[in-house]
Amino acid sequence: MSVVVPAMNEAENLPHVFATLPQWIDEIVLVDGNSVDDTVAVAKRLRPNVKVVTQTGRGKGDALAAGFAACTSDIIVMIDADGSTDGHEIITFVGALVTGADFVKGSRYAAGGGSDDLTFNRRFGNKLLTSLVNVMYGTQYTDLCYGYNAFWARHLDVLDLDCDGFEVETLMNVRAAKGGLKVHEVPSHERCRIHGESNLRAVRDGIRVLKTILREWRRQPTPAQPKPAAAPAADRGVA
Repeated sequence: MSVVVPAMNEAENLPHVFATLPQWIDEIVLVDGNSVDDTVAVAKRLRPNVKVVTQTGRGKGDALAAGFAACTSDIIVMIDADGSTDGHEIITFVGALVTGADFVKGSRYAAGGGSDDLTFNRRFGNKLLTSLVNVMYGTQYTDLCYGYNAFWARHLDVLDLDCDGFEVETLMNVRAAKGGLKVHEVPSHERCRIHGESNLRAVRDGIRVLKTILREWRRQPTPAQPKPAAAPAADRGVA
């Protein structure tokens, strides 16, 4: 399993984030957005085997695309570097994948989820945009704009990230639905950013999300890849 962590100037937060990541993770991919602090040095000190990808573009969507391309595991999990997402919840996401889901999205509104950080404007905008997606795409999502998701790597072609900003979560959720992926929501609790200031701007990024929703309506979906067939017993060394 690979965990992708997009980060820009998050040196103070990484110790808290990495402390929550299970030791059984195969690979941590840190995508550095050309930080001017010690983000990369701290990541390497905390996890000497961390894979560092230097972002050449800008924005969270671009960072995630670069991180996903660098992953080598069958399962990919994306979390935030600001301390708002809890790595202890990863087992819930992975459990949903191995029991049949193609794409697992965290929800702050599902029973057991919550948020310490949602302002009135963000909460209202997210509810409105989530309802719009549910009507347009026939989904039953409870949370559209949340950055904690996991999926099988074989579905990267369906997601086909081609956006730069915070609208990336919406893009992934819409394309997963349009591509026929089996989407499962799990409860997640969002915490406040520990240190620093968020680059998210509710109105600006809300408009970008709305434009993404409308643009995707006209785009032809990429069909999902079938689940690999199990190898014959002889090929697995079973007598």
